[in-house]
Formats: sequence, structure tokens, C-alpha cells
Amino acid sequence: MKISFKPGTMIYPLPAVMVTVGSTPDEYNIITIAWVGTLCTNPPMCYISVRPERHSAELLRRNMEFVINLTTAELARETDWCGVRSGRDYRKFDEMHLTPGKAQIVQAPIIEEAPLSIECRVKEIIPLGSHDMYIADVVNVLADERYYNHETDKFELAQSDPLVYVHGGYYHLGEKIGKFGWSVEKGKNK
Repeated sequence: MKISFKPGTMIYPLPAVMVTVGSTPDEYNIITIAWVGTLCTNPPMCYISVRPERHSAELLRRNMEFVINLTTAELARETDWCGVRSGRDYRKFDEMHLTPGKAQIVQAPIIEEAPLSIECRVKEIIPLGSHDMYIADVVNVLADERYYNHETDKFELAQSDPLVYVHGGYYHLGEKIGKFGWSVEKGKNK
């Protein structure tokens, strides 16, 4: 039996990512976001949604660039802390002992400790109500080579122990139960 519940955003799990913004070291900031996702493969596009009153929203609008840094269970504390503290009051890279790295195309920094950093250039900002959606072109991806499988020519990011967010909590990703298309392959399970 299902019960009716008030309308809300209950699409979980989501990745818990640390988005980096700013064009110079004195303004670099990190904001934790779970409202993030893929929009298109070709051309590669994604989005983040940010409350307009957030400190990072001002930096996003001014610079029109950001980096999505995937997080891991090892980075759970840093991820949470950067989501509940404001860049107006703290220098988050310093407070969390994270290393700002140089992106290859955008001016916003990457987080060296993240397994994957997706460089983005804002294409459009859509005000939606409580959040503004930043639609962006993916202009470069930097990945930790520890998770690159030379035999398959793929990144195995599940090996990094990705952090996911489910309705107020952080969790490990969990055990693999199949691969895309396995349900229709003959004679193969996973």
C-alpha cells in the first residue's frame, strides 16, 4: 500500500558533489550540491541548482564557470562541512585542508582529492523558484588515473567509493548488481 505525501523532490539517491567556483585564489569557494545531473551526451551538458542567496551564486553569475568534483566516502566530512558553512565566513579549502588545483580550461579550481573533476561553462541560468538552474557545457574532464582501467579504456569510478545523498543522509554507493544491458544479454548475468 502506498500513502499520499506532499509534493516534493524525492528523487534519490543523488551524487553529493563539491562544486568549486571563483576565478582567483582569493575568491575560490566550494559549495556542496546534490541537485546536479546530466542533461545531454552530445554535446556534453550538465546542470547544478543553487539557491540565489548563496555566496557561490554571486561567483557563478560573475564568472559563468564552475567545476563539479565528485566526492567519496573518504571526503564525506569535508563534503558535509562545505555544505553547511558559507564561503562568506570561511575559506573552505583552508578549513578542510583540501588542495585547489588548476583546471585546464576554466578558471575555477579543481579539488585535487576528488576522483573526477568536470569543468563546466555556464550556458544559461534559469530561475525556478527556490533555486536557479545553471545549465552548462562540459568543456573538460580531469580524472584520477588510479581509477582508469587500461584494458577496458574506462574509468571505474565505483572503485573510488562514491558518496551519495538520500533525503538528508550520506551513503556508500553499494554493491554492483548488473551492467547496462545485462538484462537482455543471453547467457550472461552481470
